[in-house]
Amino acid sequence: MLRHLLPSTVRPPFARYSHAVEVSAGARLLLTSGQLGIAPDDAIPEGAEAQADLCFRTIAACLAEAGMGPGDIVRINAYVTDSAHMAGYMAARDRFIADPPPASTLMIVSGFTRPEFKVEVEVLAAKAD
Repeated sequence: MLRHLLPSTVRPPFARYSHAVEVSAGARLLLTSGQLGIAPDDAIPEGAEAQADLCFRTIAACLAEAGMGPGDIVRINAYVTDSAHMAGYMAARDRFIADPPPASTLMIVSGFTRPEFKVEVEVLAAKAD
């Protein structure tokens, strides 16, 4: 249903992601909103890695609600507020994603709605009916 593409004619990925993922016709799609590193009790950890872990826990709950899991993720879009947060984000991402990995984009942004947030993550997932 998902075909991960790593063309031999292009440079291999810089990290653990696929250059592209093809979704077969007839698949159900799930698009999450951007998830921030905030716990159900409104606690916000200081570190980017802990915030990213919370982002992925929330995404896991959304996937489960749709009858999906990490292996159904087609694409991850992630945003961090400083290049210093990239390693923590990537460690959390790599613990969460399945093999083969999804397509992925990571951007450095100037900030979010509240200054304590360091990471935001959204995903696109697909699963055959």
